[in-house]
Formats: sequence, structure tokens, C-alpha cells
Amino acid sequence: MMPDLALPYRYSRRYRGDTWLLALAAILIVFGLVVMTSASVEIASRTYGDAFYHFKRQVAFLCIGVVAATAVAATPMRLWYRSSVLLLLLTYLMLILVLIPGIGTEVNGSRRWFRLGFMSMQASEMAKLMVLVFVAWFLSRYHDLVRSSWKGFVYPALFLAPVAVLLLLEPDFGALVVLMTAVLGMLFLAGVKLWQFLGAGALLAMGGFLLIRSSEYRMQRLASFLQALKDPFSEDVVFGSGYQLAQALIAFGRGEWFGVGLGNSIQKMYFLPEAHTDFVLSIIAEELGMVTVLGLLLLFAAFVWRAIIIARRNEVEGRLFAAYLGYGIAFVFIGQVLINAAVNTGLLPTKGLTLPFLSYGGSSLIMCLVMLGVLLRIDIEHHGMQAPRNAGGVV
Repeated sequence: MMPDLALPYRYSRRYRGDTWLLALAAILIVFGLVVMTSASVEIASRTYGDAFYHFKRQVAFLCIGVVAATAVAATPMRLWYRSSVLLLLLTYLMLILVLIPGIGTEVNGSRRWFRLGFMSMQASEMAKLMVLVFVAWFLSRYHDLVRSSWKGFVYPALFLAPVAVLLLLEPDFGALVVLMTAVLGMLFLAGVKLWQFLGAGALLAMGGFLLIRSSEYRMQRLASFLQALKDPFSEDVVFGSGYQLAQALIAFGRGEWFGVGLGNSIQKMYFLPEAHTDFVLSIIAEELGMVTVLGLLLLFAAFVWRAIIIARRNEVEGRLFAAYLGYGIAFVFIGQVLINAAVNTGLLPTKGLTLPFLSYGGSSLIMCLVMLGVLLRIDIEHHGMQAPRNAGGVV
């Protein structure tokens, strides 16, 4: 039974989704291509003999992502609803397979990727959307249970516990933090009791602390992070494990308010590792200044706000599955942007999270576009419901 998806709906061929959401995504993608290319030209030239190597690959990823987003935007939400449990089972399988040598690919001590021809796909990126679909299904189908009983809070946690364990085994702590934050946000908006929400937050915080204490590697990263904040130019940081964070802070310092000019970064000259992926924001700060960074964060805020508006409209109309899925996607974008910005500015230890639409990488860009396609589909179906009312039944 799908009470929230059984409402009258007609498809409008003239409507292709929220114009503001599309425009903001296009601006972020184009800007991302420019700054990612600027951040990667040196390493691409030295490593591959082609300064535009990463740009060409990113354009290829973009084309794949646009095709995938178009297909998703044409897929009715009822199919996502009906496939939600299957997608969760597929998430379990995928996260298990990526841990198996010969199937999953290990990079820098983490086994997170499937090798697919000319590109690698990160399992956790796909898992995020699949988990959000399942949680949205549960919250819409058992809405009364979620609001009235502790079971409505515990049951989703039991289903998601294997996902958390598998992500930690990769390990991919950053993806786990983003995903759990999104799920908690969805539960809160679904109406769980405040004491349950606060209790879950406290348990997650305690669990995160114990995970850090249980791993020597994570303790070393935390120690280097604290040392970098204390003195980013100390010998222990500049030549030790805090090197990356120290170089990111130097990039922000060099850029000041208006930057040193596009293409004029020094930190991308092998001083700042991963300058075109996780730390592209630092290169933006160095080349274009803090004013541009603040403007970029405003663009992301506007994008998330449009996603929340789309979700809210569906919630008002009683389309709870679409609404909670939209909220979950908005929370994922919020989490990734805030954590990436905090890592780049030294407010959090390095986590290996990309900046949506801007960082180099096929997994991140393609899945950001797929989630954009889901948001557009949610909005298209909502518009299809409204069109007969506003146009006398003519679509």
C-alpha cells in the first residue's frame, strides 16, 4: 500500500523541474570544472603529460552523470518506493563485495572502490542514496509508528547497523558520518520524540569517540589535527602527519580576501596533496579569495534551500515518501559541504570527503547528478499534481 503515492498525478511534458535548482546546479558544475582544472593542471602535466587530463575525464564523468540524472528524472517515484527494500539488500551486498580482494580496489589503505573500466566507483557514494530511499520508505509507510513508539526509531537503526559496520570496515568514516547525520535529520522531521532524537545523537557521539579511541590510526590523525591548530608551522606538522592540513591553512592565508588570481596558486604545485579532490576549496581560497569561498557557500545554501522547498511542498500534499527522500538528499549535501569546508579550514580532521559538484572524481560527480535527478523527479511529479488544478485539467 502506498498512500502517499496514490494521489492524482499527471505528467507535464513542458515542465522539467525546478528552474532555480537546475540553474544553481549548472553554476556549481561549470565553476567546479574551472577551479578543478586550475587545481589539477600541474599534477596532470607532470604525471600524464597532459595538463587537461583531469578536465577531460571530469567532462566524461559529467556526461555519464547527466545521462544517469536524465534517466532518474524520468523514473516514477513509485518505482523507488517499491524497490526500497531491494535497494537496502543491494547496499549490503555491494558493501560486502567491495571488501573482497580482487573485487574491491584498495587505495591508500582503504578498500572502497569498484574498478569499472576507465573509472572507479565508490561503493559508499551509491550506498548513500539507496539507504535514503529505504529510510524514506520506512518513515512514510510506518509514519504513525515512528511518531508514537520507540519501535519506529529502533527498527531503522537495526536495519542500518550492518551498513555502518561495513562502512567502518572499508574504512569510510566520513561517509558514515554524513549518512547518519542525514538519517537522523529525516527521523527528526518525521516526528520522532525529542528525547529519542537527543538520545540517538548522544549515542552516536559516544560511538564516534570510542571508534577514534579504538584505532591508533584515528588517534594519530586527531593528534596531528590538534597540533596543526596549535601551530601550523611547527616542524612536527609541516613534515609530519599534519602536513596536508598545514598546507591547506597556508593556502587560505595566501589568498586573503580576493586571492592571488586564477591559476596562480603555489600550493597546487605538489605542496598540498589532493588539491583537485578533497582540498579543492583551499585552492579556490588561494586563487580567488575568501570572498569567493563565502559566495560559493551561499550558492550551496541556496541549492539546499531549493531542495528543502521541494521536499516541503510534497510533505504538505501528503506525498511523504517523496518528501522524506528530498529532505534526506538535502541533508547529505549539507553534511558533505559543511564537513569538507571544516576540514579545509582546520575545524575538523581530514576525512576524505569531496566537495559536491566541484571535486574531481567520477563517483562523487555522478551520484551528485543522480541525486539532483531524484529531486527534479520529485518536483516534476508534484507539478504534475498541481497542473490540472491550475489549468482547468489541461496538462
